Amino acid sequence: MTPAVIRCGERSRSYYEVAERAGKIASGLAGLGVQPGDRVAIVLRNEIEFVETSMAAGQLGAVPVPVNWHWKGSELGYLLDDCGAKAAFVHSDLVPVVRGATDRSIPVIEVRLSDALVEAYRLPGGSVGSDKGADIELEMLVTTNAPPTTPAAGSPLSVIYSSGTTGQPKGVLRRPMTDDQRAAAANRIFLAFGLRPGMRTLIPAPLYHSAPNAHALFSVAAGFDLTIMPRFTPREFLATIERHGIQHTQMVPTMFVRLLQLPDEERFSYDLSSLVSVVHAAAPCSPEVKRRMIDWWGPIILEYYGGTESGCMVSCTSQEWLEHEGTVGRALPGCDVKIVREDGSEAPTGESGEVYLNPGAQWPDFTYIGNDEKRRSIDRDGYITLGDGGHLDEDGFLYITDRLSDMVISGGVNIYPVEIEKFLAGVSGVRDAAVFGIPDPEMGEILAAHVDTDPESGMTEDDIRAAVKQGLAGYKVPRHVVIDRDLPRDESGKLFKRKIRARYSNQTALGTAASDGR
Repeated sequence: MTPAVIRCGERSRSYYEVAERAGKIASGLAGLGVQPGDRVAIVLRNEIEFVETSMAAGQLGAVPVPVNWHWKGSELGYLLDDCGAKAAFVHSDLVPVVRGATDRSIPVIEVRLSDALVEAYRLPGGSVGSDKGADIELEMLVTTNAPPTTPAAGSPLSVIYSSGTTGQPKGVLRRPMTDDQRAAAANRIFLAFGLRPGMRTLIPAPLYHSAPNAHALFSVAAGFDLTIMPRFTPREFLATIERHGIQHTQMVPTMFVRLLQLPDEERFSYDLSSLVSVVHAAAPCSPEVKRRMIDWWGPIILEYYGGTESGCMVSCTSQEWLEHEGTVGRALPGCDVKIVREDGSEAPTGESGEVYLNPGAQWPDFTYIGNDEKRRSIDRDGYITLGDGGHLDEDGFLYITDRLSDMVISGGVNIYPVEIEKFLAGVSGVRDAAVFGIPDPEMGEILAAHVDTDPESGMTEDDIRAAVKQGLAGYKVPRHVVIDRDLPRDESGKLFKRKIRARYSNQTALGTAASDGR
């Protein structure tokens, strides 16, 4: 049997090489003052080094913190300060961004861009060095250190900055897993993801997201042959499946949409016969899209629902979904789901309410960094809510009907409208703004903004987009912008955002998503 490898683009490394490099990087981190329990930021795009640096932090007993590399300025500074990062692995072109985002002095370890990333994102290659803020290059840590002789007992789980109802993301800090919890969680993942030992698996989504991150690190622990795409594009995705005989992959619904938009003669020109199971989550999937994918790939598509806080909680097969169209699945063994009314009582079958999840003792408890009160606020007798509304049918299948928070999920990416509204409030010429999600056939939702501007400012919709793009990550730029000087308000002056959003409830936004690497 061919030894498993981790590959990305044209590069590949055996598991032995990856583990050895991770050990040397761990020793290098220790030399920079990182200690067990400290947090290490990983500001990297998809490549083998993302896995190596995550493993290195774990070997040291430190906690890896994957960072959305699109972030900049105050949004990036908030995360680095909030998690108390003691070091950061950063791609060359992002070193100045990280240095400029925080006043805290932390070691910045530069990771050179691979040829695959340079090509995928059309980036300049080469190193930026100390003149742009880097303290040391990753390869210097590898060549000047030996692996630790006594690695830390147990690797901490990554801190993932998760969604919420406020304008700032929350760092989910999970307790270390016991051996029994690791075994139970592995069984749950094997079942929900449709995995089996020795599989060849593919990760097309960004590794800073919770699900792909867990997928990658679990695949390494389980010894899977792992392929990581530098960046998702529909054609390269299909070509990668054919080239490496991929048997399993995890996706988001937006990827389904982009694949289905390819001409039929192109879609059917790739050999996908190696695929055994495909799992999706992270965002609602249109029934029409899911049916078309099952028709194309066969009944190998699974779905699951859960969150960083709970792990995957419910799942369904293609057959179960076809028999219960629209469901996200039913509770996995050891888990429980209930629907709670506004008065706190449990809703009966078929009645909608807030979805509460109990992952059982097989999943570690957690808190939010610096916000234990927020953790307590989502708990009801051991059940937690992710802020979704839904109902259960008579067979125990869960249907997510809406989100009780204002968070927007666009292409599987969580976006906080409050953050964008606060930013726009500081833009000269803007008097007020309402930001929310509207339906989109490809992305699930796209951002819309109704903005009240000073007539004398002469601001246009393009000016609004440009202002947001300059100050926030590109994926936070509203696609649909309306200059609206008649925003509905209550008597206290508070915006009736739901009245604006209702104008879009019966229409589907048009247009094709920009390829921004999410």
